[in-house]
Amino acid sequence: MRRILGVYSASSPHWVGDGFPVRSVFSQTTLGQHVSPFLHLDYAGPMKFAPTDTPRGVGVRPHRGFETVTIVYQGEVEHRDSTGAGGLVGPGDVQWMTAASGILHEEFHSKAFTEQGGVLELIQLWVNLPAKDKNATAGYQTLLDADIPAVRLPGNAGTLRVIAGDYQGNHGPARTFTPINMWDLQLRNGGQTSLELPEGHAVGLVVLRGNIVVNGTEPVRDAQFALLERNGGAFTLDASSDASVLLLSGEPIDEPVAWRGPFVMNTEEELNQAFADFRRGGFGRIEN
Repeated sequence: MRRILGVYSASSPHWVGDGFPVRSVFSQTTLGQHVSPFLHLDYAGPMKFAPTDTPRGVGVRPHRGFETVTIVYQGEVEHRDSTGAGGLVGPGDVQWMTAASGILHEEFHSKAFTEQGGVLELIQLWVNLPAKDKNATAGYQTLLDADIPAVRLPGNAGTLRVIAGDYQGNHGPARTFTPINMWDLQLRNGGQTSLELPEGHAVGLVVLRGNIVVNGTEPVRDAQFALLERNGGAFTLDASSDASVLLLSGEPIDEPVAWRGPFVMNTEEELNQAFADFRRGGFGRIEN
């Protein structure tokens, strides 16, 4: 049985721009290679926003050397970037942005959500890229809820959406640079499920809402992260309430991590180059 190595609570809330009240659930800066290939996860909301005329959000900023994954649970955001991609991301949708060689992007509450108000709830995850792909062409994937396989778990325990990777022959639509499973679980109170993931993968459970018990002994609650062993076979989840859980597993990237601000590279020299390229306008522009 794959054991839990630790359970970690999210940080105190802070704002990203004026539109995203977030709690940082885990980070490579504190957990190191234990969470590789994942770097960082912020949980925004749930928070109710009043109607307004001015969209809230985060303005143009650069990235290089990794990917960002945004999963929207409630509300709606709008994305634009320097590849020319963009669009609306609503409940159940996923935005998978590959910064790689360099990208500029911005995210705001959508026009409709701004005018109507409502509850916003989403996560944003940073996923590292191996050195050979850090200078790949920047790109963007829109993964609509309708295109993400949803599987009923045995025993009426809930549902599992396969965003990336594979669950019992159901393949997620996300294209990844390294082997990754990303499963969005909605568990029913009293349900139990057993999950098995590739040996050697880093495995973590992010409980967004609700309460679960792992392997019959380890409680994990709202806004907590459970880090599991890389080996050990299957593990069980018991839901002691209705629960929303994001499962992450990935093949570790056994390379140095150099991280400063919006750039994640392998060396300090590469970080310095990223900042120099950004200052000279090498990341393109976002067209009005």
